[in-house]
Amino acid sequence: MNNVWDTVEHLHAWLEAATDRAPEEETLLRVLKLSEEVGEVAQAVIGATGQNPRKGTTHTWQDVESELCDVIVTAMVALRTLNPEAPRVFEDHLRTVAARSS
Repeated sequence: MNNVWDTVEHLHAWLEAATDRAPEEETLLRVLKLSEEVGEVAQAVIGATGQNPRKGTTHTWQDVESELCDVIVTAMVALRTLNPEAPRVFEDHLRTVAARSS
């Protein structure tokens, strides 16, 4: 598999080519897209646990995994939209978070 950030860059370029919105609006919408994706994780967890008695079990834990991956990808693309140096920004932040756990 190629570098994850290469894929993120490809997705970012694809989205950029497909929009006619102003850059500020597009950035805002990509960040807001995270809320939608997180909601889909919640829906999948509720469905996997059968929490809604009217619907019963409607999802699997694999569905939850897939939705979590969508959150991660969406966040990475949003970060890339905010900053072309997204890989460095993420690595620096991850290093900071990891240091707090030591």
